[in-house]
Amino acid sequence: MKKVALSLKQLKHKKLLLALIVIILLICIGFVSAGFYFFKVACVPGPKSFLSSSSSKLTKSDPLYHEKKWFRDSTKQKWHIKSADGQYQLTANYLPYHNSNKTVVVLPGYMDTKEDMGEYDALFHKMGYNTLTPDPRSQGQSQGKYIGYGWPEKNDVKKWIEFLLQKKGQQQQIVVYGLSMGAATAMMVSGLELPHQVKAFVEDCGYTSVKDEIEHEAKALYNMPAFPRFPLVEILSGINKMKVGYFMKDGSSITQLHKNHRPMLFIHGDRDKFVPTEMVYQNYRATRGPKKLWIAADSAHAKSFANHPKAYRKHIENFLTKYVK
Repeated sequence: MKKVALSLKQLKHKKLLLALIVIILLICIGFVSAGFYFFKVACVPGPKSFLSSSSSKLTKSDPLYHEKKWFRDSTKQKWHIKSADGQYQLTANYLPYHNSNKTVVVLPGYMDTKEDMGEYDALFHKMGYNTLTPDPRSQGQSQGKYIGYGWPEKNDVKKWIEFLLQKKGQQQQIVVYGLSMGAATAMMVSGLELPHQVKAFVEDCGYTSVKDEIEHEAKALYNMPAFPRFPLVEILSGINKMKVGYFMKDGSSITQLHKNHRPMLFIHGDRDKFVPTEMVYQNYRATRGPKKLWIAADSAHAKSFANHPKAYRKHIENFLTKYVK
């Protein structure tokens, strides 16, 4: 009888252990499935419910009406290169300013295109600059499978700079400007070995790292508490490593800024909820070159130019005048 009771007890323990293993496996499958879902939401190009839809209709009530109209009426040259890894065909707009030897490389934000940056092309054109505005890989007319949040794109930007110098001559003076994801890309570019013709950077509302931004959006968009945010973001990062080629923590603006010694102007709205305003202070502290910070009052994400068009131009113009002659 004792042997039978012991055998039944062991069988019960085995069933409990098996049930526990099944539960753990189901939880793991659930987390991995959720990781793939959020990877698709965050990193695969397509319509995004969390992005406000932008209208292509131009109205005179728009504070940047004249800039956008100028861009629409302008003749754009189409430039093409292969991505830095040789996988994709990339496209850009080039707008010349007479015989100027000064060019701004204008970098769009998340899911934006070169056409969405028309008012910034106009801004710099009025300052006497040519503008080169690429579609990031997988956005606009550029090929690609995934949104890289600036980390793989940084090498594409370096290649655009080298192409610009080949095409327009070694006398070019180059500024790199970025908005939102483009701003993070600009900061990531700043840590690369670049031609001496790159004179300065301007970043507007860029994040500290890809992982920091994903963590923030998990909280802001999905009200996700610490658990299950961990380990979900780590799983998402692992999927990103497999698909895009890097862990999200490695996509760091701060790490790249530590290597930068060129001048940089930092701009951020004080009401930015998409890329929290506090991130700009961390980025500002990280850079090693000459720097200036402007916090735009009463401005949400990427709205500083629209809210303060005159001040926006003045801050940029005053900063660049010191470094681009």
